[in-house]
Amino acid sequence: MAQAWAKDSWRARKAAQSPAYPDAAKLAAIETRLQSFPPLVFAGEARNLKARLAAAAEGRAFLLQGGDCAESFAEFHPDNIRDTFRVLLQMAVVLTFAAKLPVVKVGRMAGQFAKPRSSDTEIQDGVELPAYRGDNINGIAFEAAARTPDPNRLLEAYSQSAATLNLLRAFAQGGYADLHRVHRWMLGFVSRTQAGERYRDVADRIAEALDFMAACGVTSETVPEMRQTDFYTSHEALHLGYEQALTRVDSTSGDWYDCSAHMLWIGDRTRQPDGAHVEFLRGVSNPIGLKAGPSLDAPGLLRLIDALNPKNEPGRLTLICRMGVDKVQDKLPALVRAVAREGRSVVWSCDPMHGNTVKTASGYKTRGFDRILGEVRRFFAVHQAEGTHAGGIHVEMTGQDVTECIGGAQAIDESQLADRYHTHCDPRLNASQSIELAFLIAEMLKQQRHRAAARLAAAS
Repeated sequence: MAQAWAKDSWRARKAAQSPAYPDAAKLAAIETRLQSFPPLVFAGEARNLKARLAAAAEGRAFLLQGGDCAESFAEFHPDNIRDTFRVLLQMAVVLTFAAKLPVVKVGRMAGQFAKPRSSDTEIQDGVELPAYRGDNINGIAFEAAARTPDPNRLLEAYSQSAATLNLLRAFAQGGYADLHRVHRWMLGFVSRTQAGERYRDVADRIAEALDFMAACGVTSETVPEMRQTDFYTSHEALHLGYEQALTRVDSTSGDWYDCSAHMLWIGDRTRQPDGAHVEFLRGVSNPIGLKAGPSLDAPGLLRLIDALNPKNEPGRLTLICRMGVDKVQDKLPALVRAVAREGRSVVWSCDPMHGNTVKTASGYKTRGFDRILGEVRRFFAVHQAEGTHAGGIHVEMTGQDVTECIGGAQAIDESQLADRYHTHCDPRLNASQSIELAFLIAEMLKQQRHRAAARLAAAS
C-alpha cells in the first residue's frame, strides 16, 4: 500500500541538489509569501496537457518540448520569448505535416531557472565558491556575494515566470501563431539556409495544403484553430520549496496540482526512488517527466514508474531518454522491452542534448549537431526494432542566433563558439539548427508513419 502523501512529505527525505541557504528562517518566510501568490497555471490546463500526452503515448500525437537550458534574469526580454516561441511553432508545423499527427508543444520556459550541478563548488584561480545553480538560487558572477543562495531570487523567478506566461498566452491565442504566418517564416528559413533546397519540397507541399484549405473556405477567419494554438510550459522541479509553495488543491477535482507549470520533470541526478523529488512529484496530478540516463537499469525504471504512475494513467509519465549517441543502442532497448512487457503507458521522448556535451580545448562546453542527430536516429531505430512509438523530442534551444553548438547547415566550428556564446549553463541549438533538426526528424516521422501503415495493411 502506498504511503500517505502530503505536499511537505518530501521534507522527510534527502533532497539531492539542494542549495545551502545561510538563513533558513528567511527562506521559510519567502516560501510562505509565495504560498499566498496566485497560481501560474491552472489544473484544467494541466489536465488538457495530460490528455494530449496520452495520445502521444499511444502513437496518436508527437511531443515537442524545447527551450532554454536555464532561463536568465538578465536576458529576460519579450523579444527572446517571442523568438523561441516562433521557432518552436516552425518546428511543430514541419513535424505535424510529416507525421500527419498533432504535435504537443511544451516549452522549457516560464520557470526553467534552477540547474543541477556535478559539484557543489567551483574553483577558479585557487578560489573555491558555491557552484552556480541557476538565477532563482544564486548569481553567475564568480563572487562570494553572488554565489551565496538568496531566497529573494525565488520572488524574481515567480515574477518573470508570470510575465512570460502572460506573453506566451497572448502569442498562442492572439493570432501570432497563425499557420500562414508560421509558414512565411518557414519559407524565409528555406531561402536563407545553405541546405534549404533539401527542405524546399516539404515547404512547398505545406504551402499547397494551405492554399487548398483556403480554396475550401478553411481560413484563419473561418476556423479559429488556424490562427491559434495550445502551448504549455514545463521545467525541472528542482527547488522543492518553491514547488511546494505553488502547489494547490484543485477545487473541481480535489486533487493536488503543482501550479508553477503544466508539466514538471525529475532530473537524472534527482531520481532516487526514496528521495525527496520522487516523493514530491508522486503526489501531484500534473503530467510529469523522468530523465532516464545510461545508469538507469530496467528494474530501477520499473520501480520509479510504480512510484510515479501506480495507476498506469496514460499521459501521466513521459520518459525523457538522455543516453548519448554512443550508448543509446546499448542501454535503451532493455528499458523499452521492460516497459512494454509490464504494459506500462508512457511517452518515450528523446533528449539528444545532455549525453553529447563535450568541452573544447579553449574551455567551451559544446554539442555537435551530428551527434545530436545521431542519437535521435538511433532512438527512432530502437523503437522501430521493438515495435514501440518514438513519441517525442526534448531539446535545449533558443530563437537567438547563438554559436553554442557546432555543425549543422551553418557549419559552426570551434573557432566560432566565442562569437555569440550566451548560455548561462549548457550549449543550445540556435534557431537555424533547431529548424533544421525538425526537418530531419520529420523525415524519420514520415518513415515511421509509412511503416505503421504497412503493418496495418499486412495485418488486414
